[in-house]
Amino acid sequence: MDTFEPLDTIDSIIPSQVEMETTEPPPKLKGRQRFLHSLQRMSSATSLKGLSRKRAISNPYSSTSSRGSAISFSNIQSSQAGSSSSFSRLVMGHQANTPISSGSTPPTPVNGLSNLASRPWTANLDDGGPGSSPTSHPGIQTVDSDIIEIDEGYFAHPVASSVVKPSTPNPNFDFWGSLPEELRLSVLSHLRPKELVRASIVSRLFYSMCFDGQLWTCFDASEFYTAIPADSLAKIVSAAGPFVKDLNLRGCVQVEHYNRADVVVKSCNNLITATLEGCRNFQRATLHVLLSSNQRLAHLNLTDLAAVNNGSCKIISKSCPQLESFNVSWCSHMDSRGLKLVIAGCPKLRDLRCGEVRGFSGAAGLEVATALFKTNNLERLVLSGCSDITDATLQTMIQGSTDPDTDILTNLPLAPARKLRHLDLSRCSRITDTGLESLAHCVPYLQGLQLSSCALLTDFSLSVLVATTADLTHLDLEEVSNLSNTFLSAHLATSPCAPLLSHLTLSYCENIGDVGVLPLLRAATGLKALDMDNTAITDLVLDDAAHLVRDRALRTPFPPPTFPQGARATPTLKLVIFDCPHITWRGIRAMLPRRSEMLSLPPNRREVIALKCFYGWQMTVDEHLKRVLGGERHGAERLERKWAEHMVASEE
Repeated sequence: MDTFEPLDTIDSIIPSQVEMETTEPPPKLKGRQRFLHSLQRMSSATSLKGLSRKRAISNPYSSTSSRGSAISFSNIQSSQAGSSSSFSRLVMGHQANTPISSGSTPPTPVNGLSNLASRPWTANLDDGGPGSSPTSHPGIQTVDSDIIEIDEGYFAHPVASSVVKPSTPNPNFDFWGSLPEELRLSVLSHLRPKELVRASIVSRLFYSMCFDGQLWTCFDASEFYTAIPADSLAKIVSAAGPFVKDLNLRGCVQVEHYNRADVVVKSCNNLITATLEGCRNFQRATLHVLLSSNQRLAHLNLTDLAAVNNGSCKIISKSCPQLESFNVSWCSHMDSRGLKLVIAGCPKLRDLRCGEVRGFSGAAGLEVATALFKTNNLERLVLSGCSDITDATLQTMIQGSTDPDTDILTNLPLAPARKLRHLDLSRCSRITDTGLESLAHCVPYLQGLQLSSCALLTDFSLSVLVATTADLTHLDLEEVSNLSNTFLSAHLATSPCAPLLSHLTLSYCENIGDVGVLPLLRAATGLKALDMDNTAITDLVLDDAAHLVRDRALRTPFPPPTFPQGARATPTLKLVIFDCPHITWRGIRAMLPRRSEMLSLPPNRREVIALKCFYGWQMTVDEHLKRVLGGERHGAERLERKWAEHMVASEE
């Protein structure tokens, strides 16, 4: 019976290879020996184990009795005489180039690389120990059920029997149903309302997801109300009611029916923005329930709503303390007394639009003006069409009274500056210079002023006002018939707001001509829109406007404009010159080449003029602009020549 030899007897079996080695370095390998040496080095690399082919089942080291699971050192003891090389071959079996049989001649070592000095046997001590794993040596194949084969070659390694087979796809796999609900909602959030309604008919799951309230937090029916049936619209509102924060039913006739309006009222109770503009059949009781049940309303638009009256304003003042924007223009069943209630009950109100509202004259109008003066929170005030506003009402709004206290040194009213940024007094025909002069020194933050159809105004009040509003960018003076060239050249062109002025309307000011417009064009370098319909200007204005645009494009440093993507040029100045009797086709013809020349500039400096002129020339002007914007300079120049030839032939 074989016995296990102690470890200290190994030296008697295998002579020490370390002592036998010479101190001289091994000679440099060449030819076949160098190739075999390289293969032996590669066989020890663990990262290249899976590159070999399968090996045959036969293995000289496997036995049926012991199942090849262990190697006993008794075999080594019984063959001590002349079998040291066999033991080395047994220990170094995982580096053998080919399968080794028990009776075969040992392979010739390559420069001692098979010696135990380069690969000590103690590093593989577990290869033959009792209880060691049969897969510890790649060169030894066992018949254990855990391992089916041993790969052959220089990169041999055992392969486990538990091979993972590629799974076949399940044809009944529901990808959409397996997604989390959050991901499905995220996908559906990219669809438009009309597309969501169409997708809801795919399946029950799609129906429940498409009408989920989280997809309808912003319900704007003005974009699709004509394409969605009334029943579907009612379902959307009822399903998304608790989630809806922004509700826009502008022009939506489907909800004007009493039953459908009740659905909206009962479902939507968390509104922040509500727009019911144009819903003329909306019942008053339904409107009041909607207003009283949404206490978080911040923006409310009730334009041209017949159900609005002073009682509605009272409910708003009590139920909507967070209101910031309120629009009741064209509401004919209310007056200034309702506005007074809203102003008093909504301290955060910043935007008030009450065009065409009556009741601003007399004692009621003064009470509303006093309430507006006390709040001093309004940034936008629209009073267009309030024809009963007088100078006393406007003075009370701005200065607190018609006879305010004044400073002894400056003779200015002792009133806090207003926060107004936009003031619309269009069609307030009773306002004169006395009322408009009260704005001077009291609205330093004013950016937009609309005074169209205020025929009683003159240069005096306007010149005082523009001298004290350095931030003014929008000025509308349409149909101010008493306006003269002196105001434009001597006051507006020299005012601190001239460089910032971007939109100016002078239409139907028949006294305006080149004398006033030309100095203004040279001073207002940031002008973007100039309406001069039915004025006395000539072709010189067009020539100066072209110079203005070109000088602005060549100015250094030049602010980079925001051009549309893919545009060759962009219009930065819009001129409106309808019905100007002194504008001729020759002036238009002289301006067109200036637009074509802008294409020679760098792409970020190509500014052109968009012109609106006599309807007989407008088609040619628009086609020329289209070619310039598309970068077709030669096509634009050809159009200029052809049009000039046509006009000359027509005159002859």
